[in-house]
Amino acid sequence: MGDDERKAWKANTDTASCVNLCPRAVGGLGPPKPYGVTLIGDRSCRPGGRGRASDPRRRTCALHTGFMDSQCSCVVVTGFGPFRQHLVNSSWEAVKELSKLGLGSDVELRILQLPVDYREVKQRVTRIWEDLQPQLTVHVGVDPAAKAIFLEQRGKNPGYRDADIRGFRPERGVCLPDGPEVIVSRVDMKAVSRRVEVEGVAVAFSGDAGRYVCDYAYYLSLHHGNGCAALIHVPRLSPWLPASLLGKALQVIIQEMLKETEKARLKTGAQETALASPFKGNQLGDCSFREN
Repeated sequence: MGDDERKAWKANTDTASCVNLCPRAVGGLGPPKPYGVTLIGDRSCRPGGRGRASDPRRRTCALHTGFMDSQCSCVVVTGFGPFRQHLVNSSWEAVKELSKLGLGSDVELRILQLPVDYREVKQRVTRIWEDLQPQLTVHVGVDPAAKAIFLEQRGKNPGYRDADIRGFRPERGVCLPDGPEVIVSRVDMKAVSRRVEVEGVAVAFSGDAGRYVCDYAYYLSLHHGNGCAALIHVPRLSPWLPASLLGKALQVIIQEMLKETEKARLKTGAQETALASPFKGNQLGDCSFREN
């Protein structure tokens, strides 16, 4: 990474959210962070790091290819910055709390704050997928009217009429002019919402994420990541719903999402193996066999 590129990533990332230090962090990218939580822009832990070329299969989702890097399972989680009257965005506060908890010793968690800016979001989401090729990208947004945490199943292409913090609206109100109207996540949000239990806050399924920058980012991630993305809407902060509780909820939810993606990966891998090597019968007779 060149000096100019490193400075750009550093400027776009909240280093204060990543206290302590991943021992593999690139020098000059902020204070030490705990192992397993990495500043976006640190390529030392990226797939293809440690002096080896990145495997091109990482450009598509592990769910689709049946492939997963055994050395580094990268998950990117983003929150949003201030907008309108929300000077403190609960989505980013929750993501910062998540960074203190991590997602487990075998998951490289990377966090990034996105501005509520359509054009900046398009550039940064594209770079997440091009540079990091994560197993899963989870965008976290705030729903000021919500009383529960909502897991969004799909992102939508048209209908973005509300201006961002710079007064900009996407041309013709669409995310990608030639993109499909709807992209559905490969994560079964309904199944995840049924299995997850978080004391102090309800978790529910949603089929409509609205039409603002959070859904815009989600659609882009679903497009670039071949469906390997998620959008979680959290409520506003309150005395009975502090950032620490939302951070813990994100940890539990995303860990369950990873279990869901692993099950789907194994299923996809088994199907591909069966198609590549169909049984023609065993050697003891003409009776063929199959696994259910």
